[in-house]
Amino acid sequence: MPPRKKQRPILATNRSERLQYRLAEIRALFHFLDKIAPHAVAAGELSIVFMDQGEHTELHRQFMQDETPTDVITFPGDRGMDFAGEICVSVDFATSSAKKMNLTVARELTLYLVHGWLHLAGFNDKTEADRKKMRAEETRLLKAIETTEKQPHFQI
Repeated sequence: MPPRKKQRPILATNRSERLQYRLAEIRALFHFLDKIAPHAVAAGELSIVFMDQGEHTELHRQFMQDETPTDVITFPGDRGMDFAGEICVSVDFATSSAKKMNLTVARELTLYLVHGWLHLAGFNDKTEADRKKMRAEETRLLKAIETTEKQPHFQI
C-alpha cells in the first residue's frame, strides 16, 4: 500500500463577530479540493481569515490600491517558508450577496473559499476569457463539494 499523502495544515482565523463555523469542516473542504482538483496549490500551510467588511475593505485598499468593498482577497504564499498562501473572506459581503441572489450564506462563503483556492492554483479573473474559465471551474468544484457534502456549515 502506498504511503498516505500528508494533508496540508489549514489555519482559520475568525475576525467576524457574527460568524460561527467548525474548523474541522474548513479543513475537510480544503483537503477535499487538494485531493480532487486537477490543479495544484503549492505545498504548505494555508491560512483562511474571515473578516468584517470594514477590515476587509481596508486590506483591499492597502494591498490592491482599491477602496471598494470586495468578496475575497488572496495572497500567494512563499514556498521557501512552506506557506501556500492566505485567503481573506468578507463575511458581510457574502451575507449581502447571498441575500440578493437568494442563496445561503454557507453557499456564498464556500464559493469565496473555492475562488481563493483557485487563485492560489494559478487561475486568474482579470480578462473575460479568464473569468469564464474560473467560473466554470468554480461551478464544477462546487457541484463536487455539494454532492459529497463537504460544504462547511456556517452560521451568522
